[in-house]
Parts: sequence; structure tokens; C-alpha cells
Amino acid sequence: MSPSSAPQASGLSRFIFASRWLQLPLYLGLIAAQGVYVYHFWVELLHLLEAVFGSQTALQALVSSIGYKAESVPTQLNEVIIMLVILGLIDVVMISNLLIMVIVGGYETFVSRMYLEQHPDQPEWLSHVNASVLKVKLAMAIIGISSIHLLKTFINAANYDEKVLIWQTVIHIAFLFSAMAIAYTDKLLNQTRVIGHEADAHH
Repeated sequence: MSPSSAPQASGLSRFIFASRWLQLPLYLGLIAAQGVYVYHFWVELLHLLEAVFGSQTALQALVSSIGYKAESVPTQLNEVIIMLVILGLIDVVMISNLLIMVIVGGYETFVSRMYLEQHPDQPEWLSHVNASVLKVKLAMAIIGISSIHLLKTFINAANYDEKVLIWQTVIHIAFLFSAMAIAYTDKLLNQTRVIGHEADAHH
């Protein structure tokens, strides 16, 4: 069927399709949330640098933010506090990466094409992004974030109840199985599409 003979979309169809732009404020809101994470990252990093140079106020702010507890109030940075702070910063970066995937990939998939093919900084994954690929990448990102949280908990395990440790581990394993199930389902769907295309080619 030639483009000129293709059926024209009705006014209602065009209106329903145009409703996808209602998602635009959502993505703009996520960009604002990204800004909050950038601010939080630099506040924590500044506190860490100040604590290195002996600021007790910055040290107590770090201890409070990471939930670190000890028999005596620490008066200087130690290895555990530094590790927990750095893991917290990595956590912020990974969540920021997740936000970028949702903002860029979601907008490209569900709202409008960005036409970034000629842009030198176009992400490699964006060239073949679709709802299934985005879902798998988000699941993997969530596993990475969960791993950082679990590592932070284990490093500071003395300050957590045993039930908290067990449940965090169980939840992390549940994330792993969920991601594996999503990836396997996506693989089956891709195989079905390939078989369908091959069958159409034979006809």
C-alpha cells in the first residue's frame, strides 16, 4: 500500500496520539530530581573534604547522613566512614545514571524522536532502544543500586539488626531473579520476532 493510499488517522486518533506529550512534564520533573541529586552529591563530597582537614561539624554531618554508630563518637575520619561515604556517592551516581536512562530512553521511546544519530555524544544503547531494552537496562541498574546498598549495610553491619540484614539480602536476590526473568522473557520475545520475520520472508 502506497503512502498516498494509506488510511488517514482520524481526529480522535491524532488527539489520543498527541496525549503522549502529557508525559513531558514528568520527564522535566525527573530532570529537576537529577539536579537535587547533583546538589546532594556535592554537599556530601564537600563534607568529606572538610572532614579530611579536621572539621568536626562536617564529620558529624557525615556520620549522621550515613547512619554510622560506634561506642564512642568518632573525632576523626576512619576507614569505615570513608568507605560508607564513598559508597553513598557511588550510589548517587548510579541513581543519576538510572534517571538519565529513564529520561532519555523513555522520552525517545514513548514521546518523540530526538534525532541524535549524528550527535557525537549519542549513547550507544539509544540507537536500538525500545520498551523491552529499556526495561532490561533499568532492571540491571536497579540491581547495581541494590548491590551498593547491600554492601553499605554489610560494612556497617554492627549497627543493623540481623533481620534487616536478612531481609536486605532476600530483597536483593529477588531483584536478581526479577532481572533474570525480564531478560529471559525479552530473549523469548526476540526469538519469536525473528521466527515470525523468517516465516514472512518465506511467504
